[in-house]
Amino acid sequence: MTRNNLLISFLALLALLVCSGASCQRKPKPVEVIEVRPEGPEFNADSALAYCYAQCDFGPRTMNSEAHEKCGQWIAEKFEQLGCRVQLQKAALTGYDGTMLRATNIIAQWQPEKKQHVLLCAHWDSRPWADNDPDSTNWMTPVMAANDGASGVAVMLEVARILQTADSLDFGIDFVCFDAEDWGVPQWSNRSDESSWALGAHYWASHYHPDGYSTIYGILLDMVGGQAAQFYQEGMSVKYAPRIVERVWNAAHAAGYSGFFPKNVGGYITDDHLPVNEKAGIPTVDIIPHYPDCEASSFGPTWHTVNDDMNHIDKNTLKAVGQTIIQVLFTE
Repeated sequence: MTRNNLLISFLALLALLVCSGASCQRKPKPVEVIEVRPEGPEFNADSALAYCYAQCDFGPRTMNSEAHEKCGQWIAEKFEQLGCRVQLQKAALTGYDGTMLRATNIIAQWQPEKKQHVLLCAHWDSRPWADNDPDSTNWMTPVMAANDGASGVAVMLEVARILQTADSLDFGIDFVCFDAEDWGVPQWSNRSDESSWALGAHYWASHYHPDGYSTIYGILLDMVGGQAAQFYQEGMSVKYAPRIVERVWNAAHAAGYSGFFPKNVGGYITDDHLPVNEKAGIPTVDIIPHYPDCEASSFGPTWHTVNDDMNHIDKNTLKAVGQTIIQVLFTE
C-alpha cells in the first residue's frame, strides 16, 4: 500500500468514527416541495371586494338593528340570484346580558340534490362594541365589521357566482352565514363566558339534520380580508380536522399562496367551527388570521375596533383565500 493510499484509508476511517457519533445520526429534515399547480376558475377579488362594500353600505349589522335585517335580506336574495336554494333559519337567542337576539342563519345550497356536500361558512353579524379599540371612548361604538364579518360572506358569494358556470363538481355546497357570533362578552364588562360567542352556529349545529345527503367536511372563513394577514393552522382545527387542515393548506400552496398560509400552528380559537365539529360532527377548519407580533391583538390591529372598515381591507388577501377555496373544491 502506498503512502497516499494509507493516508486515504486513515481519513476514511476517521470520517467513519466521527459519523458514528450523535451529530451524524441526525438525518436532515426533508424540505417539502409542493408544485404550484392552480386548478379551477379564477377567483375575482374585485367582485369579492364589491360584496364587502355592499354589506358595509348598510352600516354596522348589529343584532336587532334595521341594518342587520336589511343586510340579511340582501345576502339571502343575492345567493338566490346566484342559483342557490335559500332557507332562513330563525331563532330567538339569549345574549350574555339577557338581551333577546332576533337571529337568522342564512343557509344557501348549491346543487342540493347531490349525495355529498361541502360546508362553507362565515358569520355575518357585526360586533356591537369596539371593545378592543385603543381609544376607550369608542368602546361602546358598533364595529363596521368589514373584515370581521363581511369579508367571509363576500368570499362565499364570489365562490357561488363562479359556480354558476361550473359543471364539473359532483357534490353540493352548503353556504351558511351564521348570525349572532359576535355578541360575546365585551372586555369592559369584567366578565368571562366562552359560551356567549357563536350563538347562531350553536343553534345551527344543534338542529343539523341533513335530508338525504352527508356533509364531508367544512371550512369556516373568519376575517379573511385584512391587510398583511397570514393564516396559520388554527389549533382546534388541527385537533378536530387534521386531514382537512392538511388539504386546505396544501391547496393554498399549490395555488401559489404559501406566503399567506404558513404551515405553522397559531392559536386555539373559540369560533363558529367548534359547535360545527362538536355538535354537528362535521370536521371543520377555521381559516382565521394570526398576527404573532401584533400588540393590539393576535387577530390583527383592527379587530373589534372602529378601524375595521373598508379602508383596511386588502383585496390581495381576499384573492389568496378565495383562490384557495376554489383550489380545494376543484381538486375534490
